[in-house]
Amino acid sequence: MKKNILIYGLILGSVLCINMIFMVNLCYTNPDFESNAFLGYGTMLVILSLIFFGVRNYRNKELNGYISFGKALKTGTIITLISATLYVLVWLIYYYVFVPDFIDVYIPHVLNDAVKGGASATELADLSTDMANFKEMYKNPLFVIMITYFEVLPVGLIVALISALILKKKPKHEPNLVDRS
Repeated sequence: MKKNILIYGLILGSVLCINMIFMVNLCYTNPDFESNAFLGYGTMLVILSLIFFGVRNYRNKELNGYISFGKALKTGTIITLISATLYVLVWLIYYYVFVPDFIDVYIPHVLNDAVKGGASATELADLSTDMANFKEMYKNPLFVIMITYFEVLPVGLIVALISALILKKKPKHEPNLVDRS
């Protein structure tokens, strides 16, 4: 079990990290880039579907095709935690070493998206204040860790739950056949 979970967790985490670095670089290199939460979380959902395959692989190769809901959920959750931890570690290194000004680049994108979305002057002022507060909180590494985990964990846990519901399979018990000779 450990090998399967570790392999799928690291593969999933690596793909998430590649996607994250791509999106951050897109934000830097394309000033007109429109951040899209639906696209971002949609992409993440597709990537996190690897949880399903990790649980299925474990069920089929190590448990003879059978797995309880609890064991499937546990397996999917651990895969999610490994991948999210890798994602957080890579983001911390990438952010503090390569893009320490990311928040300064990201905030104009958020405000620009709000303008394009038809935000009123009051809504824009409120958003600007919220983003200034976010920037201040982002100076705390513990907040950075927490917010980065929160990007991945909820979606991953939902995928783990759905995977457990779909993949659970109990062995069929055959009735006791007594030889009556």
